[in-house]
Amino acid sequence: MVRIGDSLKDQRVFITQSQAFMGPVLCKCFRDHGAQVIADESDPQDVEAFEAKLRAVTDEGAVDVVIANLAIASPMTRAHQVGDEEWRSVFAALVDPLPRIARAFLPAMMARKRGKLLVMGSATALRGQRNISTYAAARGAQLSWVRAVGVEMAMHQVHVNLIAQNFVENPTYYSAEVQALPAFQERLKREVPLGRLASPEEDAMFAVFLASREVNFFAGQAFPFAGGWI
Repeated sequence: MVRIGDSLKDQRVFITQSQAFMGPVLCKCFRDHGAQVIADESDPQDVEAFEAKLRAVTDEGAVDVVIANLAIASPMTRAHQVGDEEWRSVFAALVDPLPRIARAFLPAMMARKRGKLLVMGSATALRGQRNISTYAAARGAQLSWVRAVGVEMAMHQVHVNLIAQNFVENPTYYSAEVQALPAFQERLKREVPLGRLASPEEDAMFAVFLASREVNFFAGQAFPFAGGWI
């Protein structure tokens, strides 16, 4: 039986946008659990540089776990005022990197009959909100992609899933400045049954659980992680 402290030992884990969103805490948490973390700081919207990085990583050896940690600040725009540039830029950041990641890593995982791809998504894909139609649509596209690809990959024993999170402390969406706003504190009490933000470590530990060697019965799942907001 593999001990919990060893469940990721010597696993190569590739994490995108490691400097943003959940990246820093994911890197630390996976390293603490024995993984060999490849922390990528390249911009997924720089297609040439990003694909070169993916090729370099796969050339160095098998990757066991890929964490698609993709983020962009959410525009606050009424639906009838959303312009083409806003729409394209948000999808370029959150959706377009996914097939590039799939092309880079899934063939080798399929050949080995093992591997994990986990998308750090958003619960905004699961609950309607005003003025964020572009962001919600892109996060929804991530979710639909995971559901389809997860089912497709299941026959190869490759596990593709998504954490649909919200109200998790992170520098991209819930910085210290945002948390200090009285209006935000009121919203937290009103909308989140648990009445607080999750710590980044709580979220990262859930990612570790899903990526662990022992956890192999999820296919195309989107797991709400939002303190009861969903």
